[in-house]
Amino acid sequence: MNGVNTVALVTGGSRGIGAATALRLARDGMDVAITYTRDAGAAAEVVGRIEALGRRGVAVRSDAGSPDGPGSAVEETVRALGRIDVVVNNAGVGVLGPLESLATEDVDRVLDVNVRGAFLTSRAAVGRMERGGRIITIGSCMTQRVPGPGGTLYAMSKASLTGLTKALARELGERGITANLVHPGPVDTDMNPADGPYAGPQAAMTALGRFGAPDEVASMVSFLAGPDAAYVTGGEFSVDGGHAA
Repeated sequence: MNGVNTVALVTGGSRGIGAATALRLARDGMDVAITYTRDAGAAAEVVGRIEALGRRGVAVRSDAGSPDGPGSAVEETVRALGRIDVVVNNAGVGVLGPLESLATEDVDRVLDVNVRGAFLTSRAAVGRMERGGRIITIGSCMTQRVPGPGGTLYAMSKASLTGLTKALARELGERGITANLVHPGPVDTDMNPADGPYAGPQAAMTALGRFGAPDEVASMVSFLAGPDAAYVTGGEFSVDGGHAA
C-alpha cells in the first residue's frame, strides 16, 4: 500500500504514537491527515514535518468521541487529499482507578472515544476505500495482561477492539480491505513518560525491562499498511517488550 497517491488518516495524530505513525507513513510515501482535539500548535508542527518530507499533510480538528467527529474527519481527509486508503484508529483516552470510583461519565467518555470512535471512523472510511485499503487500530497490552487493579474500564474498552478487528476482517475481506490490531506496551510519551513516577514498575513488567519508543509502534503500523502485509488480516500484533510473555 505504501506509495505515491496513497492517503492515510491517523486519528489522534498530533502527539505520541499517533505523531510518530503519521511521520513514518509520510516517510513511506503517503500523504497524511491527522486529527486533534485541542492543541492546534502541536498538530500544525506534525503537518509541517510531513510536508518537509515532501508529502501533503492536513490537520483536522475532530473529537473521536463525538457522534459526528469520525465521519467528518474522513470526509475532510477525502476533500483535502482526494482519497483515503489507510486508517489508523489511534485516538484514545484512559481513566484509571478503583471500580467504585468510576463515574458513568467516565465510562461514556472512554467507550465513546476508544470503541465507538474506532467503529465510526472505520465505517466512514470503508465507504471511500478501494481494494487494498487498510484499517489498523491501536489497542493496548492491557487486553492481554492486566497487571494490577484500576484498569477495568480502560482494559474493557481496548479488548473490545479485538472483536471489532476480527469482524471487520471477515466483513471486508471480499472487498480486499484488511483490518489489524496493534497492542503497544509501555511507551515513552508525554502521557506516560519513561521517567515518570510509575515508569519503573511498568518497565519491570516487560521482558526487555524498558519502555518502548513511539517509533517502534509506528514501524509495526508501517508494515501492516505496506505491500508485504497484503495477506495479513484479522491479526493482533504485540509491540510490548514482552509485557504479555
